[in-house]
Amino acid sequence: MIKRFIVIVALFSAFVAGAQENVSSPYSYYGIGLTNFKGTVENRSMGGLSIFADSIHLNMQNPASYGRLKLTNYSVGASHDRISMESDVASDNAKISSLDYLALAFPISKKVGIGVGLLPYTSVGYRILDTEEGSASLLNGRGGMNKVFLSAGWAVTKELSLGVDANYNFGNFQNTQSINREDLQYGTTDVNRSDIKGFTFNFGANYQKALTEDLKLHVSTSYAPAMDLDSENSRSISTVDFSSGTGRVIDLRDLDLSDTQFEFPSKVTIGAGIGEENKWFVGAEYASVGSSSYEDSFRFRGDNGQYEDASQFSLGGFYIPQYNSFSNYLERVVYRAGFRYDGTGLIVNDEAINEFGMSFGLGLPVGSNFSNINFGIELGQRGTKNSGLIQENFLRLSVGLSLNDKWFTKRKFN
Repeated sequence: MIKRFIVIVALFSAFVAGAQENVSSPYSYYGIGLTNFKGTVENRSMGGLSIFADSIHLNMQNPASYGRLKLTNYSVGASHDRISMESDVASDNAKISSLDYLALAFPISKKVGIGVGLLPYTSVGYRILDTEEGSASLLNGRGGMNKVFLSAGWAVTKELSLGVDANYNFGNFQNTQSINREDLQYGTTDVNRSDIKGFTFNFGANYQKALTEDLKLHVSTSYAPAMDLDSENSRSISTVDFSSGTGRVIDLRDLDLSDTQFEFPSKVTIGAGIGEENKWFVGAEYASVGSSSYEDSFRFRGDNGQYEDASQFSLGGFYIPQYNSFSNYLERVVYRAGFRYDGTGLIVNDEAINEFGMSFGLGLPVGSNFSNINFGIELGQRGTKNSGLIQENFLRLSVGLSLNDKWFTKRKFN
């Protein structure tokens, strides 16, 4: 299994290094782009819930879950988005495919588990054409911030587990604006780039208590403090000959820009749920994000965007007809569903840019040791057509592998 994991790590790292674009949205222009979901297909199919933790599934959202692992688990997930964008005057469509996460987690004792992984955390991808009489402006953006994490969880008691994530963030954002006037032979191209790096942390706790012989209470919380990340900035301005149709560069000047810091926002999450072990679970979760910290960091752009603190809500769960059925495969399938409402904290033209989605999923058993291939579908909407803005409707198809194995097993015979 470890050989397969190493191959997947190499492929995933090469893909991230190639600056994949995980999003096609004009709203990714603001701040450091749109935040990707930090979780597995299983979590996403339940509205993004991070409450549930057991001994065989990976939960990247709350590090306390690693203290409950009994088997080594490695997970990889990918998604395909179909997006329709509409305003009062125009419409467009986009398709995006991306690798979403790669992670390995394993118990190192009966009470301690470790996790490592890599995922794209924020994404930038947009192409905006603005035309007026006699002139045209084309704005392109691409890039994103990736996250490598090392996590540890400790089962303090049978009911309570604690954990911590240490994340190294890296990536870059590139913004290119080309302006051309009909009455001028030459136009200009302005390229701005920021290279991001720095550490962030996330602390988590998970509590599980049997209420009756069948019912169990699940309570979960996590806290990510605000942290400063470094930004190495560069800018170049070039004079371009657009008349030939080739965009030949006539003159190029690099400008000196000071390196800066910006505050990555804090996040507090709390949730609770109830369920019957290996049968069903339902829960709700609330998160508060200090995204107003972006307001000062990105004020220099001079656009119509601003930031405020945001709230996020999730509701979801799963159902398994009979997890240990040997005669009927469908009774061992995990059926998941959920709903989420995310306040991004972004305000454009005095309109809050919010996002919501309804999700459904299946967990199909494969092989031994409770491994699964997981499928998810989400229908959602981002933004609004009010105040001349753009409303995005999306269909997201996700697939993920959750494979379990036993490591560090002592041999009984040589």
